[in-house]
Amino acid sequence: MEWFGGSSKDIRFEMFGISHLVILGILIAASVGIFLFREKLKGRHHRRIEVSAAVSMVVMETLYNVWMYTNGIWRSMDSLPAGLCSISLILAVILLFTRSKAVYDVLLYTALLGATQALATPYLFFDFPHFRFIHFFYTHLMIVLVPLYFTWVHGYRPTIWSVVKLFVFLNLLLPVVMLINKLVGGNYMYLSHKPETASLLDFLGPYPWYIVSLEGLLISLSLIVWLIFRDKGKGKKQGVARSID
Repeated sequence: MEWFGGSSKDIRFEMFGISHLVILGILIAASVGIFLFREKLKGRHHRRIEVSAAVSMVVMETLYNVWMYTNGIWRSMDSLPAGLCSISLILAVILLFTRSKAVYDVLLYTALLGATQALATPYLFFDFPHFRFIHFFYTHLMIVLVPLYFTWVHGYRPTIWSVVKLFVFLNLLLPVVMLINKLVGGNYMYLSHKPETASLLDFLGPYPWYIVSLEGLLISLSLIVWLIFRDKGKGKKQGVARSID
């Protein structure tokens, strides 16, 4: 079962290699497809699709933990769902099950600003067809596509208050993640130190000031996302009346 093993010796992932470019192509094609066929996706069977998608994400994440445990690489310091993408995955599952506009207001930003960066520059060692490759890209693709689906199919739109909600959510989350890092010796959300490899954080100052700089950058980028996806039609009824806050 090499596809489920713990060694990447014979299937080493190459950033911007063929498999990576195919995934990026799938992301673009799926995003365009959701937008172009948004009316057809409003059919009566869409609820079944949403629940199935949520279940598939839960199953995939469960299998990921089984894979780590089976191969002896599960560690509390870096295997807990305390990273931003893991939290975004949880939010995506909740959104699919509940259609909560409040969850959408946070997920739209964490997905488009976080998961897309992970898709573009993945921290990954295993190439296709290894399970870890499939897990990583499936979950991150879904994290991005779910809020886009709710934007274009259900008509959800961010408001300026959604940026405020994101800021509040993150600042309530930060001390919790910091406590987890302290208890398990982890570096979730890079709140203990910068990543060992080169990253954007290198341009944001030393620890802990880069955390403050990162918040400022996040708010600026969130405003751009809001400008792009906000409801630009004044007086138009938003298609969120069916949402459950």
